[in-house]
Amino acid sequence: MGKYLERAKELRNDPNVHYNCAQAVLAAFGPDAGLPEEAACRITANFGSGMKMGETCGAVTGGLMALGLYGIEEGATVGGFCRAVRENHSGCLNCRDLLRMNREAGRPQKPHCDDMVYECTALVEQILQEKR
Repeated sequence: MGKYLERAKELRNDPNVHYNCAQAVLAAFGPDAGLPEEAACRITANFGSGMKMGETCGAVTGGLMALGLYGIEEGATVGGFCRAVRENHSGCLNCRDLLRMNREAGRPQKPHCDDMVYECTALVEQILQEKR
């Protein structure tokens, strides 16, 4: 397990603070790029729960922000990140639909959202390793 994934897991499992999906992803990567964890959490505060409207998954938007923070902007890489997540989730990146499919499968929400955070964190970490 990489250090970013380990940190994302710590954040998601902190019993004292609720970190939304976007916060857990970006805050895991921020400090190594000069972005303090607190600032990362403020930036991503309104991106959890699909921008608080059930739209694009917060773990995905957090991952996209982390890629941008490290200067990774080329369409092929960013698109590859989104495609990888989409392929693992029936072609979906939308929070509302992801949660609906999860509910229909009879699974609880928190483990699903945690898994989305871990998946997106691991993908960003893999991309960073490939780009270094």
